[in-house]
Amino acid sequence: MTPISTRQGKIRGFETAGSRIFLGVRYGQPPVAERRFKQSVMAESWAGVFDATAYPNRAVQMRTSEGTLGAPVGGGISEDCLFLNIYAPASAVSQCPVLVWFHGGGFMNGSANEYDGSVLAAQGDVVVVTVNSRLGPFGFLNLASQGKDFATSANNGIQDQILALQWIRENIEAFGGDPAKVTIFGQSSGGSSVLGLLAAPGADALYHRVIAHSPTTVYKPSKNPCQALAAELGIEESECAAYLQQLPASDILGLASHGRAFSVDGQVITRSTLEAIQDRGQTGVPIMTGSNRDEGTLYSQGIDENRAFDPALNSYLATDMLTGSDPKPYLNALEDAYPEAGKGELHAMVWTDMFRRLSMLVAETASAAGPGGWFYRFDLPANLPNRKHLGSTHAGEMAFTFNVFENPNTHAFMAYDRNDAVVKTIGRTWSDTVMAMARTGEPNGGGMPDWPRYDQRARECLIVDTNTRVEADPDARHRGLWEA
Repeated sequence: MTPISTRQGKIRGFETAGSRIFLGVRYGQPPVAERRFKQSVMAESWAGVFDATAYPNRAVQMRTSEGTLGAPVGGGISEDCLFLNIYAPASAVSQCPVLVWFHGGGFMNGSANEYDGSVLAAQGDVVVVTVNSRLGPFGFLNLASQGKDFATSANNGIQDQILALQWIRENIEAFGGDPAKVTIFGQSSGGSSVLGLLAAPGADALYHRVIAHSPTTVYKPSKNPCQALAAELGIEESECAAYLQQLPASDILGLASHGRAFSVDGQVITRSTLEAIQDRGQTGVPIMTGSNRDEGTLYSQGIDENRAFDPALNSYLATDMLTGSDPKPYLNALEDAYPEAGKGELHAMVWTDMFRRLSMLVAETASAAGPGGWFYRFDLPANLPNRKHLGSTHAGEMAFTFNVFENPNTHAFMAYDRNDAVVKTIGRTWSDTVMAMARTGEPNGGGMPDWPRYDQRARECLIVDTNTRVEADPDARHRGLWEA
């Protein structure tokens, strides 16, 4: 394949199935050694031709030999993880919409390498970019009290994503992409990252549409963990950063309870997601968001009987669902509404309700602010024999978003029969809908029924199923529980 020229140097990828693929393109300098816990810095230019034909390093994490959902994944594990994978149409088209993917994994696991954008690139003449960034304490341990060099440490994982968007703005035209038509999209903590970027002023000019699958929102203020860390490590509080910088990465990973997710730190993320959407008003961006009917079965594994689940976890999830409000009235109302449900079933409902309520609030707020919010629920149940008990579970729609059914060599979490006619049809129309959002800023035109904006009056929601349709207020019963 003939190398292409970027602002930083020449890159050679490879071609396959109607797309050009460039794996492991470095966007940030290695955040290692003295740069650990510090703000990421743009990659330097290189001489010669950059070989972009192999999956890059994944961020340091607990899952070393497989992806977040159990499938094999390419790339090693390293703190040196600031890389992109780029999928572009094989034809020499230009000014293509750009879709930038942020992966899930609870801010602790996962990688860009688990998602293959080649089908979308060939199917829709779009450029897909998947992003690796720092996870866990490497990306979210708040050491700001240790000096100005660590000012962004509470959200370095988000700051990495901003740097990736800056790299894309400067270089994506070389791959046929339009830097003025960038959509950020993600699922689970990747969807949460997208909604965190909404509240990060440094990212405002770098994207133009948003798609958030099963997200949570940012609202918690950052906390200073250094006193607790110092006590745990047997050091002085003032020594925290210097001490942690010289520890092996495996020891840092063991401190994950102190750096698990994004927060409102005042440096990278300056306010909550919902406040940011309201603040930006008409100058904000259109948002497509939603969740799956049976999100929580991935966590309960469909075990509905009186299985023990940690009540503190239910309380934690419900608190996030209510963006900090007391979870007890909701949890009590849920038990009262389902007196025959086992603890496993109730646990699954809490997960489902958390993703559901937050995506609903985001769509509702975006419509009220002006740019528009579109709200969906993915109901199509899994039909592989070993997945049927999960229904339409968390991450199940990823195979449809990337339409892996079009190419047996592409990969995603697989709960559906690749050869099923209904599955293949929804794979095409749902992925076309995702790309319609990227192309025009609203999700109609991809083959789904006419999909209105979501608002408090009509509450019209797209239900994706064998009979895809728009329903008014399909969440009425559980909205009553959230408001208990």
